[in-house]
Amino acid sequence: MRVARDLGDDLATDALDRDRAGKPPYDEVARLRDSGLQAALVPPGTAAGGTEAGMDWEDACAIVRRIAAADGSMGELLGRHHVLSWSARFFAAPDRVGELEARAVRERWLWAGDTGATGADGASRPRDDGACLLLTRTAGGLRLNGVRTLPTAVDVADRLVLDAFCTGTGESRVVLVDPHHPGVGRVPLSDRLGQRLAGAGTVRFDDVPIGVDDVLGTAAHDEYAVAPFAAVAPLALRLMLTHVVLGVAQGALAEARDLSRVASHARPGGGGEGLLAPPPGADADLLLTVGELVLAVHSASAVTGHATSALAETLRAGRAPDAEQLADTAALVAAAEAVTVKAALSIGERVLDITGAEGLDRFWRNIRVLADRGPAGPALRAIGDHFLHCDAATSARWT
Repeated sequence: MRVARDLGDDLATDALDRDRAGKPPYDEVARLRDSGLQAALVPPGTAAGGTEAGMDWEDACAIVRRIAAADGSMGELLGRHHVLSWSARFFAAPDRVGELEARAVRERWLWAGDTGATGADGASRPRDDGACLLLTRTAGGLRLNGVRTLPTAVDVADRLVLDAFCTGTGESRVVLVDPHHPGVGRVPLSDRLGQRLAGAGTVRFDDVPIGVDDVLGTAAHDEYAVAPFAAVAPLALRLMLTHVVLGVAQGALAEARDLSRVASHARPGGGGEGLLAPPPGADADLLLTVGELVLAVHSASAVTGHATSALAETLRAGRAPDAEQLADTAALVAAAEAVTVKAALSIGERVLDITGAEGLDRFWRNIRVLADRGPAGPALRAIGDHFLHCDAATSARWT
C-alpha cells in the first residue's frame, strides 16, 4: 500500500496534462513496472524461481482503488491485469496452472484481453455484436481470425486472453495470444470520452497460430457448460471494475476538497478550513451537497467491501464453489456495482457543478465510460429474485 500511495501521488501530479494529451500509456506502464505493482498483482501463492509471489484479492482491490483515485485509466489497466492473471486458475486444467503462472511471473507479463461479453444482468453469454473471434482447425493446427476491440493495454500488453468460437463445433474457448506475433495488428483508439490513457484499441487477428497449450479451457458463457470456478471470472472482473469506479469517485471528492482548501488559503484571513467551514455568508447548501456526496461514497465503499469479502471467500474455496455460495456472491457483486455506479455518477456530476474547476471533468468522463454497462434494471431484478428465493441465513445477511 505504501508503494501504491507513492505511485498514486506520482500519477496525480500530471494526470490532467496526460489526460489532455491522450497518448498510448507507454510512460504510465513504465511507471507501473518500475513500482513493482504490476508484477505483484498476480494470484497469491504463484511459484516462480523457488519463491512464492502474488497478492490476495482484498489487498489487490485496495491497491487498484488507490491507483484509480489518482488515475482512472491506470486503475482500470492494473485491475484488468490482475483479474486476467487468474485466467489459468479460472479456465485451465489444474495440472497446467502452476506452469502457466510461473512463466507469467518469471517473464513479468502484463495481461490484457477479454474473456466474454457480459449482459446488464451480470450473466456472461455468447456475443451478438459481431465481435466474435473464430478459431479454425486446419491441417497445420488451430488458427485465430477476427477483430476485437479491447479496453486496455492494446499496445503494451505482453499476453492477451480472449474468448473465441470454434468454427467446427460452435463451442467457446479461452485462448492465450502473443500480441507481438506478425499476424496481430493493433490500432489504438483516439478521442475517447473518458479513460483516454487506458490503452484501448482494436486488434485484428489474421491466421494467428494457436498451439494446443495456448487453449486454456471453456469460456464462461454458460454456467452449466463450464466448471463452477470459471463462472467466477466475470464476477471478479465486474467487482474489480466496481473498485475502479469507486476509486475515481473518491479521487474526484479528494481533488475538490484540495482545491477548496487552496481557495480558502487564498481568501483574506483564510485559515485553510475549505468546504467544511465556508466563510460567513456562504451557501449552506454547499455543505449539504458535500455531506451527501461523502455519505454516498462511504455507503458504496461499505457495500463494495461486503462483496469483496464474499468474492475472496469464493476464490479461496478453490475450483468447487457450491451453487449457493456462487449465487450469493453474484448477487452481492451486482449490488456493489449498482450502488457504486449510481453514487459515482452523482459525485462526478455534482463535484463538477459545485467547483466549476478546470480539469475536474475528467473524473466525470472516466466514470461515464466505466459505468456504461447497460441499464440497472436487470441486475436489480436478479438481486430481488435472489433475495426472495434464498434461505433464511442468506436473507439475514442482506437485511
